[in-house]
Amino acid sequence: MSALARRARAEWGELFSTVRGALAARRWRAVPMTLAAVCLTALFQYVQNQPWGYRFVQNIGCVRAEDPLPLALLRTPLSLFVPALDLPVWGALVQILLVFGIAEICLGQWRTLLIAYVATLAGTLYARVAIELGPDNPIGLPASDAQVVDTGPSAAVVGLAVFVCLRYRAYFTAALVAVLMVVEVLFKDNLAGKEHLAAIAAVLVLCALSALRHRGGGARSGVKPPIQS
Repeated sequence: MSALARRARAEWGELFSTVRGALAARRWRAVPMTLAAVCLTALFQYVQNQPWGYRFVQNIGCVRAEDPLPLALLRTPLSLFVPALDLPVWGALVQILLVFGIAEICLGQWRTLLIAYVATLAGTLYARVAIELGPDNPIGLPASDAQVVDTGPSAAVVGLAVFVCLRYRAYFTAALVAVLMVVEVLFKDNLAGKEHLAAIAAVLVLCALSALRHRGGGARSGVKPPIQS
């Protein structure tokens, strides 16, 4: 086995085995939530491109920093599945199918949805704080970004990718995703890029809290806690 193959196996072996085993045993039945998410995203894309549906999708699933906070929080869960109008929808569908699917197999449905929501909410709340700080602050944003629609599924996809990679010790891949998001901000300094970084920061906090909880449980029981998948 070549050095490259050994590194790839060390990086993705456990993750690949988990996903392959689930798909081999249950096929598409292993990812029902992911398939529903893909269908819902495709439906929102179709509806928002119709003259009669654009305003409807905006009202139920599009979040802007200028929106009242209670209204934004109500819209945030559905905003995970509203693709950006200015980007090809197939990209969002492929991202959801791959990343949500892997996360659903590795983490379970409810944990996947929770992490996706936390990542998206982190971006939403960051935008409000950053606009208050203003463009002169290193992490601030101009007031005009208050009218920009939040990232949609992409923050959730980035957050889930980092969380799953860290859980399955694919540290290089997790670092690569984070670096790519930093490069995105450096070359295209916009709201979406910075919301992706906020999503990664929130997921890192979740990972740290999870590690502390497992470590504390192992210390109390006198045994090392197993890695959960």
